[in-house]
Amino acid sequence: MLTLRSISLVCLVLTPMLISGCQDGQSASERRNPAEGSWVGTWSSSPQSPPMGGGTGAAGFHDETLRQIVHISIGGDWLRVRLSNRFGTEPLIVDAASIGIRQEDAVVLPDTLKELTFKGARAFTIPAGERVMSDPVQFTVADGEDLAVSIYVAKDTGSPTSHMLAWQTTYISPAGDFTATEDMPVAGKSISWFWLTGVEVLAHPTTQVVVAFGDSITEGFFSTLDANVRYPDELARRLLDRYKGAQKVAVLNAGISGNRVLNDVIGPSFLARFDRDVLTQAGITHVLFQGGINDLGLPGLPPFLLPEGTPLNRVSAEEMIAGYEQIIERAHAQGIKIFGGTLLPFQGTIYFNYFTSEGEEERLAINAWIRTSNAFDAVIDFDEALRDPGNPQRYLPVYDSGDHLHPNDAGYKAMSDVVDLSLFAGEDRIL
Repeated sequence: MLTLRSISLVCLVLTPMLISGCQDGQSASERRNPAEGSWVGTWSSSPQSPPMGGGTGAAGFHDETLRQIVHISIGGDWLRVRLSNRFGTEPLIVDAASIGIRQEDAVVLPDTLKELTFKGARAFTIPAGERVMSDPVQFTVADGEDLAVSIYVAKDTGSPTSHMLAWQTTYISPAGDFTATEDMPVAGKSISWFWLTGVEVLAHPTTQVVVAFGDSITEGFFSTLDANVRYPDELARRLLDRYKGAQKVAVLNAGISGNRVLNDVIGPSFLARFDRDVLTQAGITHVLFQGGINDLGLPGLPPFLLPEGTPLNRVSAEEMIAGYEQIIERAHAQGIKIFGGTLLPFQGTIYFNYFTSEGEEERLAINAWIRTSNAFDAVIDFDEALRDPGNPQRYLPVYDSGDHLHPNDAGYKAMSDVVDLSLFAGEDRIL
């Protein structure tokens, strides 16, 4: 049986039903309506199957309110919320939902709670495998705001669609509907998000949206809990500082711990989820992709740490590059620019035999291809920014979380700092 410790080890880098709004498969241009403004993503989370090995919420909820905190990138005067039952095996009945501006912990600022409806209904059902978008709510929120999305479920939900490692506290009430309560009582906590996969705002038609797509390094593994210092958070702050007024750049996080390019493990592979988690984001204009270290490291782990049946075959640099090329082609087919991030060093990692000389050779070959192939529209050299010049197979100690695989808060900021913000400056940008 998996323990919390083994789950942490596994996590490593480890770790068409839209009621309103964008339908899957639409192009970026089809999702924009200049006459009315544009719906754009301001926050996202990629859905996963329920947490492994138990844990809070793994079995589901019953007669409880979940108050989930999200840190948006850009604000607006209208918003809507996306919920997903992607990995549910039964219809999900949501009996009430609300949104408000978070004051602290599970407390919402006075007079900011707004009820969320879905096609005008307070209660609604999400079929298994589907997702829904709330009705638009007139609700003014500032850039970089913390919002509290509350969901009440009266009946047993079964195992929930979730995002296992949110690095953000979700507050769980005692029995009852507290969606309209500003100071919600708290009976439990989790560091996962449940069913909540997106927040969108109505924005200026020239607003750009960059989706950071990757594994646990994008997700923010080992970043400080509730501090919002993942590298996409830091990048969002930099872009807000540079691009003022109505014409802004939003940043969405589509990272999943344990994700791989070519095989599933914790969540579908990059190739399997790219269309769903990235290309369907409202207003998307850019992708910043960094991922693949799990493809190189997971084959060295003891099989008992991973879900039964997890493929542990070694993959070559050539196979990884072929996967990257598929992702690049899909982005370009939708008119979206895609930037490639180099793979970070991982020598000395504490996770069993995750680092091998063979894996390091593949990492170097992949990074050389990313830097020289011109396949990506631009290259973000995370490796050069965070590696130790005296030992380039390792992190510079000031950026190392301590597991020699993930950055610490300073490392995530350094990742953000190396992104050239002029990459997002188009002809219609105002500096």
